[in-house]
Amino acid sequence: MAKKRREIEEYSIDPAAQQMLIRAEEIGIGTAFTRADDMAACNIGSAGMCCKICGMGPCRLTKEGQTGICGATIDTIQARNLIRAISAGAAAHSDHGRDMAFILKATANGEAEGYAVRDVAKLRNVAAYYDIPVDGRSPNEIANDLADLYIAQFGQQKGEIVLLKRAPPKRQKVWQETGVMPRGVDREVVEALHRTHIGDDQDPEHILQHAVRTALADGWGGSLIATDISDILFGTPAPILGQANLGVLKEDMVNVVVHGHEPTLSEMIVAASQAPDIIEYAKKAGAKGVNLSGICCTANEILMRQGIPAAGNFLQQELAILTGAVEAMVVDVQCIMQALVGLAENFHTKVITTSPKVKIKGATHIQFDEHKALTIAKEILRAAIDNFKNRGETQIPDIRENLIPGFSHEYINYMLGGSYRASFRPLNDAIMSGRIRGVAAIVGCNNPRSRHDYLHTYVTRELLKQDVLVVETGCGAIASAKLGLLLGEAGLDKVGPGLRQVCETVGIPPVLHMGSCVDNTRILTVLTQMVEDGGLGDDIDQVPAVGLAPEWMSEKALSIGTYCVASGAYVIFGGSSPVSGMPDKVSDSDEVAHFISAGWEKLYGGKLEFIPDPDEMIAKTLAHIDKKRADLGLPVYDPTRFGQSGDARMLELEELPFWQRREALYGVAAD
Repeated sequence: MAKKRREIEEYSIDPAAQQMLIRAEEIGIGTAFTRADDMAACNIGSAGMCCKICGMGPCRLTKEGQTGICGATIDTIQARNLIRAISAGAAAHSDHGRDMAFILKATANGEAEGYAVRDVAKLRNVAAYYDIPVDGRSPNEIANDLADLYIAQFGQQKGEIVLLKRAPPKRQKVWQETGVMPRGVDREVVEALHRTHIGDDQDPEHILQHAVRTALADGWGGSLIATDISDILFGTPAPILGQANLGVLKEDMVNVVVHGHEPTLSEMIVAASQAPDIIEYAKKAGAKGVNLSGICCTANEILMRQGIPAAGNFLQQELAILTGAVEAMVVDVQCIMQALVGLAENFHTKVITTSPKVKIKGATHIQFDEHKALTIAKEILRAAIDNFKNRGETQIPDIRENLIPGFSHEYINYMLGGSYRASFRPLNDAIMSGRIRGVAAIVGCNNPRSRHDYLHTYVTRELLKQDVLVVETGCGAIASAKLGLLLGEAGLDKVGPGLRQVCETVGIPPVLHMGSCVDNTRILTVLTQMVEDGGLGDDIDQVPAVGLAPEWMSEKALSIGTYCVASGAYVIFGGSSPVSGMPDKVSDSDEVAHFISAGWEKLYGGKLEFIPDPDEMIAKTLAHIDKKRADLGLPVYDPTRFGQSGDARMLELEELPFWQRREALYGVAAD
């Protein structure tokens, strides 16, 4: 008997996605949503209780006291599975950083066609962190030295990754005392694999301590390198008007969707799509031009720098092809479904792979090479334009939403203090006074086993009501964008009174788009500066802030979560836990889950928990924020104290004595 599938409305809250899922159903095409219904999750594997590291297994532990053939306990197996996932995630993001470092090197030496240093100020600022001389030197000279330094971080065998010095001094001391300072990105990933080989590390806590070291090599190493260099080469993001959802596709233009994670390719395709010869080539094919849009983190990269629209997040990659209007989906690395090629065979869409690391059977492969970047980008676009004549029936949902992305660390500094007084002081003051209760970073993937975008947006909206400022990256940011939460005026009637006052005063949305998944490092550097600016403790673990990944699905998310925990943050994942065990069958299966929560909190001040219920996520987020406020001696959160403004309010305040007026305005009692 076939398993009952969910209704269309249960798959996604996005009306554009629902339209395409109805179309898929009408023409008998499966998607990730229907495959998730048809493919039952293995409850043993999903709980981390299956070991297949050696040829004696797989060993599935389903009874109390049971061990693998080698004698491995459930805790050892869960710890091994978790660190391997974290290592894969760290490798994926850090390999992205490595590629960016090599492109920076090639650009500095004039060997990368179409690339140049676009943000000289950021280049000089980053170089200064590492005592690279900047005075009297050209941007390319500085970039050459920075590239060499960054490339060295991957293969370094001893010492410490140099980027760690950008964390608060107290946090660096914590890492030194716990022995988790990463020595080199590649070394930590390789050692994680070595430790988990048959017959090696068998102490769960020892294994998980190296998981922390490996994740730190990602967050304060490879990913931070990727963000730094992307800003240097393509420009540090600042607010720009964009659009999101499938309605950004255009009937009268050649639609090219870029999907993946590496801005080196997408930025060149943006440049090529605007070249006069490509526009003329498209017109000769009967189109008005080339319409570029993005999926997943590539969407965030070109959205926040160029204003190129986002066609959607992870679970919309198939849905874009289902419109029948996409001439080419151009992919590089990470989060690309193999199902795209088979789906595209039902339409005219070309799936074009471009990375030497990623090929998909049946796809067209046009390998990208930064030394001929613009030339290859034009070749890809010509292939898409040549395919325009093959387009059949289309169905593009007339659904799109405006948004303002581009809130980089640097821009938030400028936004709060201007060119000469750039500072996070106003943000700290707003938290200290209670106008802003705290900060939540809502990040991560979509997962077809949950309702598309629902958890991201439900948690976001509920926290906004409680005066929690929200920053977002990746697919979570696109989810909020599609609801209009990334506009200054959007939803402010549903935002708490104190937060609304801050948003209206500064002119910002209640949800700040901070970039792609690797740009979670921006959140780390923001938290670091909040600590440096004073009033919120002397380390990240004291700041009233929480990280959430409500719809997580990738190994990269596990690495991100772990390096945020090691940096001092409380991190909540939705969905299922990879270390949950099966308590109804195995009573000794909670050591790993306990250690990554209470154990890590004792060591790092941060903890990782898996909470499937969104209301519990929200309750624990607010409880944590309030506890941190209390620990800092800040006023108890009281939404009735703020929100009144305007001339009438000022006249009312003028009647009060000075000390009462000060407390009413700023939440600070007179000394």
